[in-house]
Amino acid sequence: MATPAKLLLTDLASSVSHVPSNYIRPIYDRPNLSDVVQISDASIPLIDLQGLHGPRHSHIIKQTAQACQHHGFFQVKNHGIPEQVINNMLRIAREFFRLPESERLKNYSDDPSKTMRLSTSFNVKTEKVANWRDFLRLHCFPLEDYVHQWPTNPPSLREEVSKYSTEARGLVLRLLELISESLGLQRDYIDKALGKHGQHMALNYYPPCPQPELTYGLPGHTDPNLITVLLQDDVPGLQVLRNGKWIAVNPIPNTFIVNIGDQMQVLSNDRYKSVLHRAVVNCNQERISIPTFYCPSPDAIIGPALDLIDYDHPTVYRNYTYAEYYEKFWNRGLARECCLDMFKASTT
Repeated sequence: MATPAKLLLTDLASSVSHVPSNYIRPIYDRPNLSDVVQISDASIPLIDLQGLHGPRHSHIIKQTAQACQHHGFFQVKNHGIPEQVINNMLRIAREFFRLPESERLKNYSDDPSKTMRLSTSFNVKTEKVANWRDFLRLHCFPLEDYVHQWPTNPPSLREEVSKYSTEARGLVLRLLELISESLGLQRDYIDKALGKHGQHMALNYYPPCPQPELTYGLPGHTDPNLITVLLQDDVPGLQVLRNGKWIAVNPIPNTFIVNIGDQMQVLSNDRYKSVLHRAVVNCNQERISIPTFYCPSPDAIIGPALDLIDYDHPTVYRNYTYAEYYEKFWNRGLARECCLDMFKASTT
């Protein structure tokens, strides 16, 4: 079995001129980078949250409904998170991945049950081809339960990530109220449906790749959680599938990308869609992305909101616990087919 030192991509990438064979995708599953629609041709919605609780409230709700229903992705500006908090989060992520290999390896693990781990693989059991990515996964809510597990190097990591994760949680809670209202539900419906809540984040590092057409940073997948809020630096890489075409979502400074996860699709009884997306790499620049994943409690019962079920909109999914869903998702890995199909309600 390979040692962790050989598994870390950050150090390997700087010393190779060709993509090693264990990173090369089969021919039928490679990113066709010439066939991607650029952001200037087809954008995802940008929602201005300024005045959310003022005169623009109903307009923002309408925009949110349209974005969730037709795109599954949107961007937000005037979100209330200080620019300094954002910049410090990106800075600390870069500092972490520039630490000496020996220092980073103190955090290495391929055990997915660990609430803090550095790795290159989402799931070593299901991934036949490695992804061109290193990541640091951190659970961060309740903060006091996890912060003591986080790396102590860089020295300010715990402080800066704590500030950012707290701000990100505040933004998510505002978005959940907005999405609840956009579905015609009580403002606190989704909040209450989550149980105790869960929040974790990934610090993703995508090194320059000598042959980006042969591999992925992350292949196409949907998110198994409720909602994801993505912070990214100024290097493009995120792509979203729409009408059979991959659309490049280029970064806009001081905005966040928000996408609907599988659990939101279930709660909305299929009105809102969890959409396939992927991360591609390039040969010139490193890229940092920091998704915050917001999840139900493992024992939370997930199912379509009763108010969204009627004669014209029958129940699409059966009820289940989030723990049951996540176990099936984990065993499948990052498959192009959505795990949601396994939870469809019986039609007999």
